[in-house]
Parts: sequence; structure tokens; C-alpha cells
Amino acid sequence: MSNYVDRSGLKVDAQLAAFVENEALSGLDVTADTFWSGFAELVTTYMPGNRELLEIRDRMQSQIDDWHRDNGPATKDPAAYIGFLKDIRYIEDEPEDFRIETENLDPEIATLCGPQLVVPVSNARYALNAANARWGSLYDALYGTDAIAREGDLAPGKAYNPKRGGEVFARVGHFLDEAFPLLGVKHWAVTRYGIDTSGDVAQLVIASQDGPARLAYPEAFAGYSRAGGVTRILLAHHGLHIELVIDPEHPIGKDHPAHLADVIVESALTTIQDCEDSVAAVDAEDKVGVYRNWLGLMKGDLAETFEKGGETMTRRLNPDRTYTAPDGSALTLKGRALQLVRNVGHLMTTDAVLGADDEPIGEGLMDAIVTTLCAMHDLKRRANSVTGSIYIVKPKMHGPTEVLFACNVFGEVEKILGLPLNTIKIGIMDEERRTSANLKACILAARERVFFINTGFLDRTGDEIHTSMEAGPVLPKDKVRAERWLQAYEDRNVTIGIACGFTGRAQIGKGMWAKPDAMADMMEQKIGHPKAGANCAWVPSPTAATLHALHYHEVDVFEAQKRRHNEPIPTLTELFSMPALDPSTLSGEEIQRELDNNAQGILGYVVRWIDAGVGCSKVPDINDVGLMEDRATCRISSQAIANWLWHGVVTQDEVVATFTRMAKVVDEQNAGDPAYRRMSDDPENSTAFQAALALALEGTQQPSGYTEPILHAKRREKKAQG
Repeated sequence: MSNYVDRSGLKVDAQLAAFVENEALSGLDVTADTFWSGFAELVTTYMPGNRELLEIRDRMQSQIDDWHRDNGPATKDPAAYIGFLKDIRYIEDEPEDFRIETENLDPEIATLCGPQLVVPVSNARYALNAANARWGSLYDALYGTDAIAREGDLAPGKAYNPKRGGEVFARVGHFLDEAFPLLGVKHWAVTRYGIDTSGDVAQLVIASQDGPARLAYPEAFAGYSRAGGVTRILLAHHGLHIELVIDPEHPIGKDHPAHLADVIVESALTTIQDCEDSVAAVDAEDKVGVYRNWLGLMKGDLAETFEKGGETMTRRLNPDRTYTAPDGSALTLKGRALQLVRNVGHLMTTDAVLGADDEPIGEGLMDAIVTTLCAMHDLKRRANSVTGSIYIVKPKMHGPTEVLFACNVFGEVEKILGLPLNTIKIGIMDEERRTSANLKACILAARERVFFINTGFLDRTGDEIHTSMEAGPVLPKDKVRAERWLQAYEDRNVTIGIACGFTGRAQIGKGMWAKPDAMADMMEQKIGHPKAGANCAWVPSPTAATLHALHYHEVDVFEAQKRRHNEPIPTLTELFSMPALDPSTLSGEEIQRELDNNAQGILGYVVRWIDAGVGCSKVPDINDVGLMEDRATCRISSQAIANWLWHGVVTQDEVVATFTRMAKVVDEQNAGDPAYRRMSDDPENSTAFQAALALALEGTQQPSGYTEPILHAKRREKKAQG
């Protein structure tokens, strides 16, 4: 039971009040009275508008449901459907051409292109790993993943495999030849990399089997450092750096012809510290844990001690990296990714703070003011943002009115905390259908704050299914991914962003690679993101960031954007082109397999969410392929089952039977976890099982098909049980 204290008329959970007053405010020029009175005014002013926005969503969904019941899928009469959406203001007037006006953006946002890592900020160790993923070992990333085949002579084994190591050397040599070519020779033939400092300007010295060699582009040599017999050579390409580590005494370096002990790659330029889809924060206790880690990142003092391999280790934020430039001057590069924070959307409320009539307030309002307060510590240090900006990613907004609402909230927070106007920048997640249909108007609403637009094809697919629930049965998930509407959505995001002046000023981003163990596939497929003109794309781990960084050496993103500058923007007809399924085209076996796969994914994710409070998990699918699951993937699976149930493709008895059977499969997959509680032994009394089943059986009733209301309620129920 919460213990509340009064703060300017708000009832504030004592844990949250203590965190704000004793930790977040400490060292800032903001008093507790200023904060709480401003927070109370924020709630009074903006909660009515927040509720109204949600009512508009519900009203529009009801109107769309009626249209589909009367007319069938949009593909039967696209012109009539689009006209109807314009009549109800779901589609708003297209603005005149304009260019965004955001100022004070860091280079990682405006002029550099590279991987973007997303991590639950609720886990301090993961948060630190992600922040420190600015630099990663290419040797480790290649040797430790399936980016290099694991069969036969190349199998990793328990001890170091020199043949696998040799393949790593070869792959790294190929990368160096592509990004940093030499005149007349290949990097595999190099026998020495060194630095000559005898002249006024340091020179990179390269010797090969065929004699002296030099870089085809000498300006790529950016600096060096020397310490204890180790030479580090800094090279730059497409704005990104790599470091050649030369160490003849190193166990790996001694085996390399040029004693190249490692190649350290500038990897995750930006990291989203997530308060939303990848966390399970359902009450004040959870939210304080989230905020405390974000505060530690912004103050620079976050640390986490843990056991690994029988040793106690403490992880902290990496320091900056220092070098000597060729002209002898000092050169410092950031040791950490630029940290962004993702707030929750407009939907959920929280009883961590109670407003008028003891009503829970909008969780997004609380996130806005508290995460900004925490970030103010970096405004004094300038260790994260050198330009003095705060980067908030705002998810699950429906259309330009909701974007404008978020911008107005941020403006009010700036007034409360005494920040200059537009200190808070907004990242627009283009993941809801009404936003992607009105993307240009959404950008216009945030033109002085927007720092990125990012497609989230997982949530976008979930919203597509829910919005078109009455249009007919949805296609199986694999077939949905191949539909033209999804490519039109991705193309519209890039082409509209370019047209609105994002090139060289803000990020155009792409979504997550959801198979963290399938790095070979990622290396083959994810290069499509920079080729499409995306400044950044999401990766699930620091290792994936290091590998994906190679794509940004291979592709000049700004050149890709130039090529697409005059490309036609896909039409709304293409965007709304997903057809309904004819169930007779699927066999009973195919229907059951799709049901099995969706149910397994839901159960595998939800059991950890409910029982352990883990908001992002690697969950094996029906083929035992580990997939990163968060609320977005869960939204797709639950809405897909709900849709088939609604249209009679499957029955409720079949759904319940499938969940009951798949619960046993998930239990077996988690048999090695001593803390795991089986669902299949007593499914009726398993809170996790009942939560997973409810997501499917009650999916049509959930606002926009979101999973949060059910997950939050069931997690709170589980916590109450102890």
C-alpha cells in the first residue's frame, strides 16, 4: 500500500518524493517548492487535454470499425476509405513544404551516422553496457558470433581456436581494405603499422611483404597514443573512428603478421535508455528505480557490482579516449554513446502521484518532468550533450495534435525548471498508423524540437492489425512483413524526413534487429537500413552495434539521402493496402502452427514480465530461434490471435487449448532457471498464464491493441502476492 505525502496539493508516493528531494534536486538550482508547485500546475493544466486525446482515439477507432463493417477492407475502395478518414480528421491537411528548425543538436544526431542501441534503463548493468558501447572490439564481435561460421575447423570450442582467429584476421583485413585502402597492397600483407614522430607532423608508417605502403587517403590517419609498449593508431572514415591496437606481446597480437592485437570500432553513437517498452515499471517503487539509473547516467556516477566467472566486478561509465593528433595537439573523443531517454506515451496513468479527486496522473507527464530534472545534471557537466540539449524519445503518439501536446508539455517543463526554450528535443516514434499517415504534419508540429523520426515496424504492425480489426482476418505474421504497405511506410518515413530538411541536421532511424544471436543474417540484411538513407538503426546489444557499425563505413548515408531526395513519396493508397486474409487459403495445420507460434511468444515474454518484472527478454520461438521480445512484439502476437478469434478463424476453445499446451513448452524452455515458476502445473492460478491468455482473449477491447493495461494490472497483482 502506498504511503503518500502532500506536495503542493498532489499526493506523492513517499519513495518518489524522497528520490526527487534527496537525490534528483541535489546540486541543482531548483528548489523543492518550485519543482512540486510546477509539477502540480503541469498536472492541472495538461491532464484534461491528455484525457481528451485518448477519447479522440477511441471515437476514431469506433468510426473506423463501423466503416469496415459496412464496406470491408480498405483495398476494396481505397479512394472512399481515404475520403472517409479525411472526413473524420484521422487524415489531416498536408502542410506546405517546410524545413525543420531544431538547433543545438550534437554531432551524433546531426552529422554522424551509426548504430543506435536500445536498452532497459531499469537494469543498471545493461544501461552501463549500452552507454559504454560507443567503442567495441571487432575481434571479439567476429570471433564470438555466427558472423563467422561455427562449423568444422572454425568451431569456437572452449579454448582459443587459432583457425577461427585466422578467419577473424582475414575478415578484419577485408574491412580495412574497404574502409582504409592502401596503395598497391592489401592489409593482410602488412607486416608493421607504426608512427614516425621525427618531423613536425606525425606520419603513419606501414610496411608490407612487398615494401613500404601508405594509405590511399592519408587524411584518414587521425591520431595515435603510446603506453607500455602498446601503440594505438586512430583512423577516421565517414566521420567514424577505428583504433588499431598494436601489441607484439599480446596473446592475439603475437600471432598477427603486423602484431594487430585488436581493432576497436566506434560503434553505438547513440543509446536510448528506455523507460517504456523494454521495462516493467508498474508502481512508484519501479519508477524510482528507473529514474535513479537515469540520474546516475546523467551525473556520471552510476555503478553496478556483479559476479561474473566467479569474480566480483564493478562496472562504471567509460572515460573519454585521448590521443595525440598528427600535428601534436591533444585529441579527445567521447568514450560513451550519446544518451537519449525514452519516456512512456500518453496512454498510461500512474498512482505514484495522485491529482484532483485522488485520480492517478498521466505517467507521461511524470516522465517528462522527472527525466528532464535528472538530465539537468548533465547540462552542468556537458559530458553527455556538448550542446546542452536533453533528448527525449516520445513513443506511441497518434497524429500531429498529440505531437504538439507533447511539445507543449516539454515547453511547460522548461518553464518550471528554468531551462531555455527548446532545450528538450523530441524524437518522434513513427510507429502508430495515424502518425505515419500524417508524418509531415507531425514533424511540422515539432519543427523546433524534433531530433529524429524513427520507424517502429513492430508497434506499427500491431496498430495496423488493431485499427483494421473489422476489415477481416489478418494475414500470418510472415506474410504481413512482405506486404507493400510496410515498405511504403518505411519509404514514406525516409522520403518525408529528407523533404523536411533532416539531412545533416537530424536523424532518420530504422527499427530493431530482433534476432540477437543471428549476426550473420544481420550483417547480410541490416545494411539495407543505411542504404535506404537511415542515419541510424536499432540493435539489441553492444556486439551487434560493433558489427552493424561496419555498414556505415560501407555506405555513405548522406549520399544515399541525396539519391532519394527527389524520389516520389509513396501514396496513402499504398500505405493502407494491407489485404484481408481468405482463411480458406490456409490449411488447418498452417492455422494451428501460426497460433502455436504466437501463443508461445506471448507466454515466453509474459511469464518473465509478470513473475520477474523483466520487460525485455530473449524468447525462443517455435523453431527455437531466440527473438528479442518486448511489448511491441507482444502487441503483434496478441492482436493477431485476437483478430483470428474475432473473425472465427479460430475458436476460443482452440485458443485456450493452445495456450495450455504451449505453456508446457515454455516451462521446459525455462527448466534451467531455479527461480522460474511453472505455468502449466496450475494455469488457472498462474497470474502469468492468465495475463498471457487475457492479451489474446481480450485483445479487441484493448486501447489501440496495447498490452500495457493488462500487463500492469497483472504485475501489480503478482507483486501484491509477494
